[in-house]
Amino acid sequence: MATLKHFLDLDQVDPKTLRQILDRGKAMKKARTNGGHDKPLAGKTLAMIFEKPSTRTRVSFEVGMRELGG
Repeated sequence: MATLKHFLDLDQVDPKTLRQILDRGKAMKKARTNGGHDKPLAGKTLAMIFEKPSTRTRVSFEVGMRELGG
């Protein structure tokens, strides 16, 4: 199992890893438009805690979670 890595700052990601992240996103988007249903977050739960109300951020995360199967 791979070690969890946090993506907090672009300076922390080497070009090869960044390319892998972008390629994976591109492949997932292509699969979705072709009727694929990759659900990597199936069975997962998302908990969000905000210091201040943030409707746009909350809704964006909720939609992303639902789209990815969570």
